[in-house]
Order: sequence, then structure tokens, then C-alpha cells
Amino acid sequence: MRRDVFQAIADPTRRAIIGLIALQAMTPNAIAEHFDTSRQAVSKHLQILTECQLVKQEQQGREIYYQLEVAKMKEIDKWLEQFRKIWEDRFNELDNVLSNLKTNKP
Repeated sequence: MRRDVFQAIADPTRRAIIGLIALQAMTPNAIAEHFDTSRQAVSKHLQILTECQLVKQEQQGREIYYQLEVAKMKEIDKWLEQFRKIWEDRFNELDNVLSNLKTNKP
């Protein structure tokens, strides 16, 4: 089953996992140490992130390491870029309105 990337990153625990493995590849046990939850719950989060291709597994000896799939993150960033311009324009408009209110204040 292919999962939706945006549903996957909507969960705060999965976003935290992404933040952890963005710095370095980690085993599920090492990841689980950062959370007040069961190892099984972390494994489920990793499964969801793997299914939507945000993370990938790499076998090193007897251990499985999870690492961030940077190309997939770039896809998300590219999609968000279309909205970034809209947000920046609206913030600039708000700055102009506030500036005008400040200068026209009696």
C-alpha cells in the first residue's frame, strides 16, 4: 500500500523521526530511545515513512539503519515552493498595512 507523504508528515512523532535521521542514519532501537513510546510503535512509524519513501533502510551486518531519503524531501519542498511566494507576498502586504497604520496614527 502506498501512503500519502503529507499524511505521513502530519504526525509529530514521524516529523521528529525525520529530524533525527536527517542528521545520521540510525537503528530502530537508537530511534526509539528518543521517544517515550514502545519499540513497536516506533517501528510502525518507520514502516509508514518507508512506505511513502521518506526514509530508506540499509542493512549493515545484523543491523538495519534508517536514513532520510533526501530526494523525496526535495519533492515536498518543490511542492511547497508554489505557496511560499504567496505567503511572502501576503506578509509583505501586511507589513505595508501596518507601516501605514503606524505612520497615520494621531
